[in-house]
Amino acid sequence: MSETNLPAYIRYLQQESSYPHPAVDISLVQTHISFVLLAGEYVYKWKKPVDFGFLNFSTLEKRKFFCEQELLLNRRLCPDIYEELVTVTEEGSGFCLNGSGKVVEYGIRMTRMPEEKMMGRIMAAGELTHAHIDGIIDTLVPFYQAAAGDESIQEFGQASAVAVNVLENFEQTAAVIDQGALSRGQFDTISSYAREFLDHKGRFQVRIDAGKIRDCHGDMHSANICLADRVYIFDCIEFNERFRYTDVAADVAFLAMDLDFHGLDELSRYFVEQFAAKSEDPGLFVMLDFYKCYRAYVRGKIGLFTAADPLVDAQIATQCLEQARKHFLLAEKYAAAK
Repeated sequence: MSETNLPAYIRYLQQESSYPHPAVDISLVQTHISFVLLAGEYVYKWKKPVDFGFLNFSTLEKRKFFCEQELLLNRRLCPDIYEELVTVTEEGSGFCLNGSGKVVEYGIRMTRMPEEKMMGRIMAAGELTHAHIDGIIDTLVPFYQAAAGDESIQEFGQASAVAVNVLENFEQTAAVIDQGALSRGQFDTISSYAREFLDHKGRFQVRIDAGKIRDCHGDMHSANICLADRVYIFDCIEFNERFRYTDVAADVAFLAMDLDFHGLDELSRYFVEQFAAKSEDPGLFVMLDFYKCYRAYVRGKIGLFTAADPLVDAQIATQCLEQARKHFLLAEKYAAAK
């Protein structure tokens, strides 16, 4: 996709002169909901004006609010990474970062973490170890213990509340069945398994009674983890509380699924077993495959959304479709193993 199709403020921010600090070799990364600019020692993240129903960034005021939420919530695990709210303003016929004119867009600024320490890079190099997993667990156990979990949050652990999230995925992907990434057979297998599991309401009540429904991370997979001088788990869900107010098992299952996806089955088992032991949560295993299936399907759906974005480069779109296909295959595997 030509850069001329990008918003004017993003084109402005791709210039080194736009920043008050050194910013050589600026690079742009896109998701289905964000523009992320890597500029020198900092990362600037801007929300796209999209409305997917479960996420609504359609107005400038909404984007400002969710930028503020992103800073607040991510400081729970990364207080020294998430720095401040930033703006792009109109200045004459051009733009200015944090200027005094009319605000065109709100974003957030983060300290840039070392690329070579990103969990995905370490996994790709075949260098992920039990010690890395132990560090993640030692970060997560106290996080969940301290996370909010009052009665209003506990309600999101009910089978009926979980069903809203799970069944929504099927509604949002029904139109793309048999278009290359998701077959009718896969859709039927996965959706039937999910509905059957959701019928066992007592399993969900046990988790509520055990106090395992918390204000979690909501998007915990390897792309959002940096294994540097300490463990940084960033980019939590800020845009919809019902995705973040969830069973701790759903967060754990996300990372376990991601390890499975990358062929690291032994490390996935180790992560789950050690987390369950250190958090004294053996009941997690009852829910694990259900939430793994759910998370794999979500990643498949996100791949489809990103590939469909007209601003995304054609090569990236193709890669996203392939990743979606593989995630749907993995979701089917969990469903078939019931």
